[in-house]
Amino acid sequence: MQRHREHRSYAFTLIELVAVIIVLAILSGVALPKFFDYSAKAKESACKGALGGVRAAVANFYANAAINGSPAYPSLSEVQSVGSVMQETIPDNPYNGSNSISAATYDASDPPVSGSAGWNYDASSGRFWANSDNVGENEW
Repeated sequence: MQRHREHRSYAFTLIELVAVIIVLAILSGVALPKFFDYSAKAKESACKGALGGVRAAVANFYANAAINGSPAYPSLSEVQSVGSVMQETIPDNPYNGSNSISAATYDASDPPVSGSAGWNYDASSGRFWANSDNVGENEW
């Protein structure tokens, strides 16, 4: 009499693999929009952080000039040079990757948002803002 051996298969079936792929597709469909939302929030936060640092430095420059008897905002060249207003170079604008600063005139109703520079500066008012059309970064 011959004994039959049990043959056990340890592989996944095609149906099981398809089910796992479908579950992963559903999970990624839910997670991807959140990921893109987080990257947009990170850019906004990086922009606000850079703006806060530069604005504080400009205000500090103005306060020191006022103590010395002649209050004035720094010129564009003073803002651009390291050590005069800022101790380090201005970080890149997270929206266009440029850390260059262009002279601009601030208009509270419609600030300029176009151009190739990363940042805009109005030396007559001390206003500094991002060269971005995204809402939320340039508020005072």
